[in-house]
Amino acid sequence: DGSRVGRERKKTVSFSSSLSEKKISSAADCIHSMVEGSELKKIRPNSRVYQRYYMLDAGLQALCWEPSKKESDKARISLSSIREVRTGRNTETFRTSGVYEQISEDCAFSIIYGDLYENLDLVANSAEVANIWVTGLRYLMQYGKHALDMLSSSQDSLRLGWLEQLFSSAADSDGQGGVEEGIRLQSAIKLIQRVNPGVSGSKVEHRFKELQRVRLMLDNGAGLKDHAETKRSPGRKERVTKQEFIEVFHDFGTRPEIYFLLVQFSSNKEFLDAKDLMRFLEAEQGMTQVSEETSLKLIQSHEPSEEGRQQGYLSLDGFTSYLTSAECRLFDREHDIVCQDMSQPLSHYFINSSHNTYLIEDQFKGPSDISGYIRALKMGCRCVEVDVWDGPDEEPVVCTGHTLSPPLTLRCVLEAIGKFAFVASGYPLIICIENHCSSGQQKKMWEYLTGVLGEKLYTTPPNEGDAYLPSPHALRHKILLKGKKLGPGSDGEDGEVSEEDEGAEMCQRLKTANSGLAALAGSEKDTLQKSVPSTAHCNPPHPPSKRFQLLKEMSDLVTLCHSVSFVDFPTSTKTQKPWELCSFHESLAVRLAGDSPGHFVNHNKHFLSRVYPNPMRIDSSNMNPQDLWKCGCQIVSMNFQTAGLMMDLNTAWFRQNGNCGYVLRPAIMRQEVSYFSADTRDTVPGVSPQLLHVKVISGQNLPRPRGSGAKGDVVDPYVYVEIHGIPADCTERRTRTVMHNGDNPIFDESFEFQINLPELAMVRFVVLDDDFIGDDFIGQYTISLESLQPGYRHVPLQSLTGEELPHSRLFVHVALTNRRGGGKPHKRGLSVRKARKGRSYTALRDLGVRAVDEVFKTVAPLVKEATDLRENMQSSVAVFRELCGVSAVANLMQCVLALSSRVSGPDGTPLLLFDLREQYPTLEPQGPLPDVLRRVVSTYEMMVQASRAVVELSDGIYNRILQIQTTGSRRWLKVMCALC
Repeated sequence: DGSRVGRERKKTVSFSSSLSEKKISSAADCIHSMVEGSELKKIRPNSRVYQRYYMLDAGLQALCWEPSKKESDKARISLSSIREVRTGRNTETFRTSGVYEQISEDCAFSIIYGDLYENLDLVANSAEVANIWVTGLRYLMQYGKHALDMLSSSQDSLRLGWLEQLFSSAADSDGQGGVEEGIRLQSAIKLIQRVNPGVSGSKVEHRFKELQRVRLMLDNGAGLKDHAETKRSPGRKERVTKQEFIEVFHDFGTRPEIYFLLVQFSSNKEFLDAKDLMRFLEAEQGMTQVSEETSLKLIQSHEPSEEGRQQGYLSLDGFTSYLTSAECRLFDREHDIVCQDMSQPLSHYFINSSHNTYLIEDQFKGPSDISGYIRALKMGCRCVEVDVWDGPDEEPVVCTGHTLSPPLTLRCVLEAIGKFAFVASGYPLIICIENHCSSGQQKKMWEYLTGVLGEKLYTTPPNEGDAYLPSPHALRHKILLKGKKLGPGSDGEDGEVSEEDEGAEMCQRLKTANSGLAALAGSEKDTLQKSVPSTAHCNPPHPPSKRFQLLKEMSDLVTLCHSVSFVDFPTSTKTQKPWELCSFHESLAVRLAGDSPGHFVNHNKHFLSRVYPNPMRIDSSNMNPQDLWKCGCQIVSMNFQTAGLMMDLNTAWFRQNGNCGYVLRPAIMRQEVSYFSADTRDTVPGVSPQLLHVKVISGQNLPRPRGSGAKGDVVDPYVYVEIHGIPADCTERRTRTVMHNGDNPIFDESFEFQINLPELAMVRFVVLDDDFIGDDFIGQYTISLESLQPGYRHVPLQSLTGEELPHSRLFVHVALTNRRGGGKPHKRGLSVRKARKGRSYTALRDLGVRAVDEVFKTVAPLVKEATDLRENMQSSVAVFRELCGVSAVANLMQCVLALSSRVSGPDGTPLLLFDLREQYPTLEPQGPLPDVLRRVVSTYEMMVQASRAVVELSDGIYNRILQIQTTGSRRWLKVMCALC
C-alpha cells in the first residue's frame, strides 16, 4: 500500500524553519542577512573544525569573524581580494579532510582570496544559509560597496511592474473606484491562486487578514486610531490594497530555491537574459544545439511581464514558470512515443501482461467485468487472459474455474478486445486462451474468434527453419493466440492435449490451507479464512495434469505462441522451438532464478517465458516483476486491478517506450556470446556502471494523507529515493523530516547511487508523512533510468492508485556520470587512484568458428588497450573537475564556466584563452600563471591527449572488426560491434 509500517530505519528530524518570515528573493535580502551574520564552521587542513560567527562589516568592504585568536584587524578578509566563491566540497582542504563524509555538499562553500589563491572553507547549518552567503558575496565581488544602492534601484522591477498591472486589471474589473480603493478579498485570493495553482485559498485569506490586523495595530499604536477608523470603511476589511496584494503574493509566489538557482547563471543580475538562459539549458538541462533564438522563444512563452518579454529577460516568476512546465518534467518527453528498435525478435522484448484480466477485485469470489479488459488495453497491456468454460445454452463463458466469481459471455469479451485491442498501441496483442470447453462449445469458440476478430488474427504458421520469432513491427495490428496445439502426427483430426488449469491449482491450494478449518463454525471460520492469503508462499503439490479433446480448428489458430510444459533448461535447449512458450508458476520461476540464473537468461534469449502469480494470491496481490525481468522473462502477468508498489514499477517500466506495451531488453540479455547472471551483486561484465546523483531540493503542495485526521492539516514530510533493478543496484536513501510544512518544504539533500545495469534500473520517489503511530503515504513517482532527463526537474506525484495529485510535486536535480575508480569519496587524489585495484577487462571466449575466433583474438589486445585509455580519460576528466572546483556531477561545459571567474588578472587582462579553431580546443596561457592555473592547463592537455588516443584506437578496432565480414557471418560482426 506504499506505507513503510514496521520497517526499521533511522529517523532524523529537522526542527529548523525558514531563515526568516520573509522569503529570500533578491541579492539585497542576502546582503542584509550577511550583515546580521551567521554561525559557520571553518574547516582546516588538519581536519579540525572551528565554530565561528561570520558577518559583513557595516561598510560592506570586508568579511569578519569572531571569536578569533588573531587581532581584530586580521580576522577579516577584504572583499576586494576575493578571487572566487566556490560551492560544494570542492577544494583540496575539503577533499582530504577526515570529516568529508559528514559534510553536506549543499551546505559547504569556499572563499578563494589573495594573490596566492588561499582558501577559507566553510560549512553552513543549512543549504539556505550557504546559498545566501554565496549569492551575496558574488554580488559584492562584482558591484562592491555600492551593491545595495544598485540593487535598490532595480530589484524586482520586472515582478513589481507585472503585479501592479495585474492588480490594476483586477481593480478595473471590480468596478469599485479603481486602484486606490483596492480589490475585493476574494478577487485577490483567486488572482494569487491563478498564478500559483495549488496554493490553499484559506491560507491566502488568513495571511491577508493577519496582515491587515498587524497594520491596524501599528496604526493604533502610533496614536492614529481615529484617523485609521475614519479611513477604513465598514467593508474595508473585505478589500485588499495594492501593497497588501504584493506582499502576500511575495509570500506565496516566491520559491527561494529557484531564486538561488537563477542567480547562479544570471551574471549577478536579478533576471536571466537570453545568453544566461542558453548557458543554463546547455550546462544544466543537457540540451544540445541551443541558440539565443531558442532562449528567446522560452522567454516569450514563460515570462509574465510585458517589459521582460520586450527586453528578452526572464524574471524569477518567468523562470519558475519554465521550471514547473511540462518541458522540465523529470520524464523525457521523447519517450512519450515509441523510441526503441521494434524490428528485433519478439523474444527480445518485455511485454506488458495482465493476469485474469476479467477479474476486477479478488481471485475467488470478486466480480468479473468487461471493464477489466478495456482498462488494461487502454493502459498499454499487450497480453490478456481468457479462461473459457462450457456455459449454459451452448454459449462459452469466461471465468476462473472452481471459484465463485461470476462468468462473462465469451462473445462480449472478444468484442471488447476487438474494439480496444489497438487503441493504446499498434503492436501485437497476445490472448492467452485457457481452453476448458467441450468439442461442441469449442466449435462455438472458434466461430467467435474468427468472426469477431477476423483478419486481426495471425494464423500464418511459422517456418521450420526460423531461429527467432517475427518482430513486433512485422506483427503490427495482429492478434496472436497463446494456447495448446495438436502435435504434428494429428493427421488433420482432433486430438488429446494436456489441460492448463490455474484455477484448479488455486482451488486445491485453498482446500489444503482450509483443511484445518472444517470443524470451525460461523464467524470464527470466516475470520480465519480471511488470513489465507498470508500463506501465499506455501508450496503444496501441483494438481495432476488433466487431458482434454482439442478441436483441430482451434489448434490451427495457435501459431507463434504454442503453449508447452517446461521440463528443464537442457531439454528446452535441445527440443523447444522458437514459437513454443512455457508458462511458469511464480514460485517455480523465482526458484529457477535463484538456482540457475544464467541458464534462465540464456533460455529467454530464444524463447518466450510467461510467469503467472502464485495461486494463493487470492487477494490479487502482485509479485515483484523485477524479480523476473532480471532473468529476461518477457511476460510477467500482473493483477492490474491492484494498486501499489508492484504496479507502479510495471506501469513506469512500460511507459519508457511510448507506453506501447513492448520494451527492448538489455543488450546483455539478447547477445548470443554475452553471459549475465540475474542474481549478480557486483558489476556486470561488459557494462559500464553509472553513478546516479539525485538531489531532493524541495516539495510543493503536499496534501494531507488520506484518512489521517489525528494531526489536522499538519504534514511532516520526508522523501525516500529507491533504486529498483538487479540485486547489486537495489537500495534506498531518505531525507530528513521537515516539520509542519507541506506547502514548500526544503529538503536540500543529495544522494549518490552506483547503477551496475542501467538498462534495467528504475528510480522511485516516495513521500511520506512522519508520524509516531505509522508513517502515512502522501505520494510517489516511479520512472525508468532510461527515461530520466538530467538537470533541474519537477516530479509530479501520484496517488496510490496512480492518479496524478493536483499541483503536488518534488523539485530535484539529477545527473548521471561514469563510475570513478579508486579510493573513498573523501580521498580522491592522484595517489589514491594509482593504488586502485586492477582493472576488469571484458573477456572473449572461443565460439568454435575458427575464422571468427582468430579475428577475435587479434582484437582482444586492442579492446584491453581501449579499456585502459577509457579509464585514463575518465581519470583525467575527474582531476580536471577537481582543479576547476566543481563537483563530480559537473560536465565539461560547467568546468569551463567555473574557470571563467579565474582566468583574468587583477587588472582584468586575460590569463588564459580558449582557441576553438582546432578539432580539440586548446588552452593558451597569456603570460606567467599562478600554480593552480598551470595545473589546470597541464591536466586539460592530458585529457585532450587521452581523447585523441581513444578516437585513433577506436578506428583501429573498427577496421579489425570489418575483417569478420570476410567470414560471411554478419551475425558475429554485429555481436563484436556491440561488445566493443
